[in-house]
Amino acid sequence: MALDSAKKQEIIAKFAQGESDTGSPAVQIALLTERIKYLTDHLKEHKKDHSSRLGLLKLVGQRKRLLRYLKKKDYDRYTQVISELGIRG
Repeated sequence: MALDSAKKQEIIAKFAQGESDTGSPAVQIALLTERIKYLTDHLKEHKKDHSSRLGLLKLVGQRKRLLRYLKKKDYDRYTQVISELGIRG
């Protein structure tokens, strides 16, 4: 499922460091988190949807790698992102 354009632009505007920043790790992590939340809700209703479950696991792994990279490169930004998204509590 792709995010609708308005929601995606809102997330990008919130986490972007510059005006045309769409690919920084913080933005990517925020977009992945939104997709993960959607898939989690989907799987609560459709328990036997194994292909979506595999996609969810793939997204979680990708977000984990991006978080590890961000933690290594810019720890302050890492702590800001995880507190705003409410992950790793």
